[in-house]
Amino acid sequence: MRILKEYDYKNYDPNGTVGSRPSVRGIIIRDGKLAVVHSKKYDYYSFPGGGIDAGESMEETLVREIREETGLTVLPESIREYGLVVRKEKGAIDDLFIQENYYFLCDVSDQVTRQELGGYEIEEDYELCWMDPDEMIRANAENDHGKYSKEEWLKHLFMRDEMLIGKLKEEHLIV
Repeated sequence: MRILKEYDYKNYDPNGTVGSRPSVRGIIIRDGKLAVVHSKKYDYYSFPGGGIDAGESMEETLVREIREETGLTVLPESIREYGLVVRKEKGAIDDLFIQENYYFLCDVSDQVTRQELGGYEIEEDYELCWMDPDEMIRANAENDHGKYSKEEWLKHLFMRDEMLIGKLKEEHLIV
């Protein structure tokens, strides 16, 4: 899969312990809008997806995570690789933490089912939203995110999503 962007903060011991968290994210475009997850508690928007479980393929994870977070059903035959975003930085547990976000374009059925949220997703009160890409970037930049407002991981998520939206525009996948 092509690398869209690599963020390497070089704030870690390269000879120390290494942890990683590979995940998948879905890019679902319909009528110029993106299917995104909205955290009602902290008022931010992000692409749906999550961590790959042991023994699970990336495609299986994509289908599961999108169903759980949004209630949307991915059409498996529509899944297409888009690109990879990598982040390397000092970890909370390991000296070096590597986060790999694999992005896939996909289509979904018209039917929306019940979400199957867990853990922090319930606490944050995730909901499915169809957002104009520019509105998503503006809302993430301007909204009050409560206790998360100064969190580096959230700032990185916004930067990553803005870069991704720019790439989608550049490649004429969205306007």
